[in-house]
Amino acid sequence: MKSGMLAIMSFLVAFGISGMSGCSPIDFGHDKADIESLSPAQIFQKGEVELERNNNEKGALFFGEIERLYPYSEWAKRGLIMQAFAFHRDKKYDESRAASTRFVDFYPADDDVAYAKYLFGLSYYDQIDDVGRDQGVTRKALQAFRELFEQYPESEYSKSAKLKFDLAFDHLASKEMEVGRYYLKDAHYSSAINRFRLVVEDFKATSHTAEALHRLVEAYLSLGLFDEAQTAGAILGQSYEASDWYKNSYNLLETRGLSPTVKGKSWLSRVHRQVIKGQWL
Repeated sequence: MKSGMLAIMSFLVAFGISGMSGCSPIDFGHDKADIESLSPAQIFQKGEVELERNNNEKGALFFGEIERLYPYSEWAKRGLIMQAFAFHRDKKYDESRAASTRFVDFYPADDDVAYAKYLFGLSYYDQIDDVGRDQGVTRKALQAFRELFEQYPESEYSKSAKLKFDLAFDHLASKEMEVGRYYLKDAHYSSAINRFRLVVEDFKATSHTAEALHRLVEAYLSLGLFDEAQTAGAILGQSYEASDWYKNSYNLLETRGLSPTVKGKSWLSRVHRQVIKGQWL
């Protein structure tokens, strides 16, 4: 990011980048009559002033006017990234993504492309609701953040993107756990197992893995599949021996005269081999 742009962004970030609504027409008031006579720097400054006043949408329109009146200029480029920022700050996520995408398409080699991609991912991330909602925006946030930190690993936004990626990934795992618990409570054991297996295999690096293994012990015991229950317990003990989940599983197995031991051949046996080789977590 160029030093001038960095100073502007640092100043504006102090007002907070938050993270949905449609864009309505903005009344420029007395500014409308004069705007076409202003230089791009003066229009840019008006946009900054509106951001300082928390008039984010009006600020975004000023930045957009630069692109309209002075297309392909350096100020138009700066105005476009600031428009994406202003729309995001105003929770106009669709508009922010449109501006971010336009910036990347028009200026693919610019220093601020990483920031534009960060805003794009953030616009999805900030829409993630509680785990009971549809997780489509979560997956889109994951895709956008992964693209950012893989393509621009040295970017100042890469670390934040990776952190938010991990949090969104954990969020998806929590959704699977929520559905799995629902199935388990209603004695739909096979459906519950499918959800908990997904967490163990695809979301193993999240904070939900230990509970998923314990719930597998519960579900397999309920189906009378003792080999699988013992194997799940063994994996839990190997990886989370100090956890309450392992203690609960151990006691549950013990009441059936069983122990956490690898038994038989199943998908869990493969997971256990990965644990032993240090290839799992």
